[in-house]
Amino acid sequence: MTVVPHHDSSTGLHQPNATRELACDVLVVGGGINGAGIARDAAGRGLSVVLCEKDDLAAHTSSASTKLIHGGLRYLEYYEFGLVRKALIEREVLLRSAPHIMWPLRFVMPHAKGQRPAWLIRAGLFLYDMLAKRELLPGSASINLKRHPAGQPLKAQFERGFVYSDGWVNDARLVLLNAVDAAERGAQIFTRTRCTALQREADGWQARLQHEDGSAVLVRARSVVNATGPWTAEFLQQAAPAGPARKLRLIKGSHIVVKRLFEHDHAYIFQHPDGRIVFAIPYEDDYTLIGTTDLDYQGDSGKVAISNEEISYLCELSSYYFSKPITPDDVVWTYSGVRPLVQDEAADAKAVTRDYRFELDQDGPPLLSVFGGKITTFRKLAEEALDLLAPTLGNTHGAWSAAACLPGGDVAGSTPQNRAVREFGSFVQGWQQQYDWLPPALVARYARAYGTRIHALLKGRDSLAAMGEEIAPGLYAAEVDYWRRHEFAVTAADMLWRRSKLGLHLPAGTELILDDWLARHPL
Repeated sequence: MTVVPHHDSSTGLHQPNATRELACDVLVVGGGINGAGIARDAAGRGLSVVLCEKDDLAAHTSSASTKLIHGGLRYLEYYEFGLVRKALIEREVLLRSAPHIMWPLRFVMPHAKGQRPAWLIRAGLFLYDMLAKRELLPGSASINLKRHPAGQPLKAQFERGFVYSDGWVNDARLVLLNAVDAAERGAQIFTRTRCTALQREADGWQARLQHEDGSAVLVRARSVVNATGPWTAEFLQQAAPAGPARKLRLIKGSHIVVKRLFEHDHAYIFQHPDGRIVFAIPYEDDYTLIGTTDLDYQGDSGKVAISNEEISYLCELSSYYFSKPITPDDVVWTYSGVRPLVQDEAADAKAVTRDYRFELDQDGPPLLSVFGGKITTFRKLAEEALDLLAPTLGNTHGAWSAAACLPGGDVAGSTPQNRAVREFGSFVQGWQQQYDWLPPALVARYARAYGTRIHALLKGRDSLAAMGEEIAPGLYAAEVDYWRRHEFAVTAADMLWRRSKLGLHLPAGTELILDDWLARHPL
């Protein structure tokens, strides 16, 4: 019998597995937010789950978002009231479930000449406030930019503006925590593992999953979920070639990061004369995140990158509002992703719907394909996906995730609570006192990354020496091992750009140093 490396869901390690075959109720292909969310929901309903991802979790679209939990204010222009309402309801559900990686954020919209009349914008914001119940987030208001702190970095011509609420999310860690929760509920998570063959048989699916080292796992699954994002249509054509060809509209969104442009804690929403929206958001303490673009994309979804034209566009639009000009030379980092949106008749990329749809193929063992979606509605998407799929497998467990915290989110108890969001700072202060042998800033970073899992990270440690080698400034072996053992991380890039954003803060060359350290310290 062949020995196959198995990505053990309880530890994150590749370990020998004595059997080369697995059986499960649900095989999920794709480790982005939709795939991880569906795996979590399915495992929570008692279904046996295998998830495979060809790269790292959140390696593509799901770590390349604008990192907002929002209703989508601009979607009101396109009369997508149902989508906006669904997202607004989810906004507060998510904030309660993981207050360590998500938190409320106030947005300032400067009013420029030539834009819609102020009364019309105010009416739109009122509708945005009223479409769904709000318990955590304050409503919108008009502001005088000459008096409000958010007016200081702006050009003097901007005198009036509006302020409203949405939320911020660490998108890559949101994907990760869904995968961790799925694993803790029994799912088996395989990263860097491609589904290289898939065959429909009378009583189920047979799939071949090939790890990057060449070893393989054969999986017999009662059902398959196609959550491959930009590759959804391609995968569906391979899995069910007799069916009609499907098309997704691929939209490239790019972002730039510059040194911090303002000291206050609000974000900005800027509108270009062509109707496009760009955000400028406080990011990683020392930076400002600016994005996004909306461009139709035809290339390789795995090799998407920002263009010089996009960088110039984001710099020019930001410079129209900020008193300090922003140039391409100010850009310290960029990232791009491809959003797989449902194909519709919209001529302009920015107008394409961000809603999602499912296709459930029951011509034999079920195959569920997910088209479209946005990060804010991932939990609802996963819930609706299982409401469709679970009955075909004889599972009647029902929805559960709205009343459950994500790993580390149980700072105020095991169920989501408003207090966890409103008082998160006090929990951080308590942990800083509990772990007073660590620098307070490091405890604050751990708290934001791990929530209550900070206690697992620091268990049995009582000094900096007990944290192991300091591989880079503020990065200790204890945290690296935690990523490897509990968060499916393998490479330095996984750790510095998805498990954290330390790559922005650490010296150039740290990624090479860390990869060398990992090679010399196998688990």
